[in-house]
Amino acid sequence: MSETDLIERLATALAERIRPTIPLSVDLWDIATIAAYLKRDPQSVRERMACLPSFPKAIRLPTKNGRSHPLYHAAEVIKWVEGYREKH
Repeated sequence: MSETDLIERLATALAERIRPTIPLSVDLWDIATIAAYLKRDPQSVRERMACLPSFPKAIRLPTKNGRSHPLYHAAEVIKWVEGYREKH
């Protein structure tokens, strides 16, 4: 196998695994993604932040069994976080 063939095979394999980037203005984040963004444990986000009245409201998509994990607009979470920036 030539070097060019190997590079083409690698590029194809990578392209199949890379998800397209979703703009933050429309992206939906789960608790794990929010936790990674905040550099916190998902349990802390779920139990200490997501339950705050000021936290963005959850989006719950319909499912067959009626229970779905909450999702949150990424832009709203970022705006909420920025609201806690210290003002000097």
